[in-house]
Amino acid sequence: MIPSTELGGVMASFYERRILPGLLTCACGSPGIMRQRARVVPQARGEVLELGVGGGLNLAFYDPAKVTQVTGIDPSAELRAIALSAPRAPGLKVSVEAGAAEALPFADHSFDSVVCTFTLCSVSEPAKALAEARRVLRPGGQFLFCEHGLSPEPEVARWQRRLDPLWSRLAGGCHLNRPVSATLAAAGFRLGSIEKAYLPKTPRFAGWNEWGAAQPG
Repeated sequence: MIPSTELGGVMASFYERRILPGLLTCACGSPGIMRQRARVVPQARGEVLELGVGGGLNLAFYDPAKVTQVTGIDPSAELRAIALSAPRAPGLKVSVEAGAAEALPFADHSFDSVVCTFTLCSVSEPAKALAEARRVLRPGGQFLFCEHGLSPEPEVARWQRRLDPLWSRLAGGCHLNRPVSATLAAAGFRLGSIEKAYLPKTPRFAGWNEWGAAQPG
């Protein structure tokens, strides 16, 4: 008989490898979230790094007339496999590599744009990931982001904090209660015009969204 602790580990591994990637791709591909991607991703230009490329849901929104190449990075082999076959514009050059946002395997000043959508919620160390993003951006480069996070409404924020421990276990380490703009500013980014709103048809505890462009300070 398999011990209960070992069985729990087997079940968790099966969930993370076989079930979670599909669930995340489906949830992150909802119409409301795809509209947000369409607002941010087409602004990318030159050599582009996408943090947490996941299932490649952003690839359809890059403009090959403005983008030299997209390099996507993600720690999940299952999601990288999905990304490789994701739809994209004809002629768009894409590579997908293994790696974590907190330790990017690229030289300083390698990219003109860094794209980060619905990723800061789930990296283990947001400050370190943003420091790495600043490191690999070229002078004059842009950090394009669209992230869900901590609501400015106290009552919604209280529910986010209550639900976060369970939510993060079920959603692959995604957190509900991480501030977005404040985290970027603390990491040394200059924030340009930023838009903020609750996503329609999304529970408020998971729907607060901030998006825009920032430059390394």
